[in-house]
Amino acid sequence: MKVVAFNGSARKGGNTEALIKILFEELQKEGIETELISLAGKNLSGCIACFKCFKEKDKRCHGVDDELNEYIEKMLQAEGIILGSPTYFADLTANMKALVERAGMVARANDDMFKRKVGASVVAVRRGGATHVFSSLNYFFFIGQMIVPGSSYWNLGIGRQPGEVLKDEEGIKTMRDLGQNMAWLIKKLYSESELREP
Repeated sequence: MKVVAFNGSARKGGNTEALIKILFEELQKEGIETELISLAGKNLSGCIACFKCFKEKDKRCHGVDDELNEYIEKMLQAEGIILGSPTYFADLTANMKALVERAGMVARANDDMFKRKVGASVVAVRRGGATHVFSSLNYFFFIGQMIVPGSSYWNLGIGRQPGEVLKDEEGIKTMRDLGQNMAWLIKKLYSESELREP
């Protein structure tokens, strides 16, 4: 079993990455493989509404030539997907929004191809706007018929400079609880053959 996480932060080694890694620790304790993909330095474009994904139905985006199809393939191979973003003007980063738009459109065009995978969002914030980012990320999971575990608080950690989020005790606990719940859910879903999609 595997979980792939996408870090939408513009900087590597920042607070979003730190939160994802805490969550990963809990998944790894349960024997679940993890992979972290950073969108830092990438220049992903948003959906151009060409609708070729609906015509071709080959689980690929045909509108823009960038790394997006590699990311879709990673999602398809995993049982769980984590989307992480810092809070930029009370919303997602541009790269994360592009990932959500295009991967979401391709999934819709291919009979909700992420259906019943487990999805979780992670948000880093300096002060305000995090719950809006949390909601925006979760919309991707819910419209794709994915299954979202809860935690002991909204999935966010507070910090501005890299590493500051590690001082947020409640944020760390939230990530640990989320990781434990995500691992439990993946094991329940994917040990029951009747719940697997063909």
